[in-house]
Amino acid sequence: MAWSFPIGTVRGTVIRVHVTFFLLLAWIGAVHASRGGIGDAVAGIAFICLIFGCVVLHELGHAAAAARYGIATPDITLLPIGGLARLDHIPEEPWREIAIAIAGPAVNVAICLVLAAVLGGIPSAAEGLTVEDPRAGFLPRLFWVNAFLVLFNLIPAFPMDGGRVLRAALALRMPHAAATQVAAKIGQGVAILLGFLGLFGSPLLIFIALFVWLGAAGESAEESLRSATRGLSAEDAMETRFEALPPEADIAAAAEALLRTPQQDFPVVDGQGRLMGLLTRDAIIHALRAGWAQTPVADAMHDIPRLTRRTPIDAALKTLQGVPAVAVEEEGRLVGLITPANIADLIALKG
Repeated sequence: MAWSFPIGTVRGTVIRVHVTFFLLLAWIGAVHASRGGIGDAVAGIAFICLIFGCVVLHELGHAAAAARYGIATPDITLLPIGGLARLDHIPEEPWREIAIAIAGPAVNVAICLVLAAVLGGIPSAAEGLTVEDPRAGFLPRLFWVNAFLVLFNLIPAFPMDGGRVLRAALALRMPHAAATQVAAKIGQGVAILLGFLGLFGSPLLIFIALFVWLGAAGESAEESLRSATRGLSAEDAMETRFEALPPEADIAAAAEALLRTPQQDFPVVDGQGRLMGLLTRDAIIHALRAGWAQTPVADAMHDIPRLTRRTPIDAALKTLQGVPAVAVEEEGRLVGLITPANIADLIALKG
């Protein structure tokens, strides 16, 4: 995820922190400092870090359950709103998805049980109302935060775990794609309800409602993409009509091609049809502004990911993330290009 950086790795899963997380820490510190001074600010920040330690354990619970089914978790990102475990893929077997989804809340339940054992029983409900008080006991507050995380994550709406359990339960009786659409609509209904309740003096509910609405819409869009591209390969999405540039062509010729054709990026290909690199629109503009019109395009091109015709389309989509195009080769020769526009057209035709 953009604007995040790694802080560690657990069994191949990179733990990342989004920069906005530090805005949350700064805000918590400022609020507590204004109420009780530096001591309260430090205590408040320490408690938030402890909460997010529990969030990491929650997400690692998902990762551990996914690993049992051969699904990798490349990374976990900490955001101000919680954690996000990015699975290699979502299983379409309902019981597997349920197992992975409930593994996270199960970790929080385990934390609650351990804390209750240490405290000699369940803390009073009144202690649950002092979560924002840095002078209250750490462990009782941590117990109730974890209890809240269990209940919050079991809300039947994406992107919470309850939404995935709901989708999996529906998928026992209907196709996976249809189950996703129904679960997404239910999630957006929950978002509307939360937003309405938030109008009566709870801005946090409005924020959560927006989070739920966007999560449901995102899950629906991802499922539409998976459904439209299921069973397809790179050759089904690649563009075969494109203009290539020889490595000896200069930037001025590339600029002329940019104006003459609808292309934004140009593969650089030698006389045997072998791909050498990709010259992007931005590289052309930068070179012209720098006065390099006579510079060979080979000096301004960038490397480009390469696939084969038979590469599954989902692998091509992952490769396409963050790059303007992906090359499709056959026997060392360039035979096609895949761009985000190609993928959009494919989805429109298959949808």
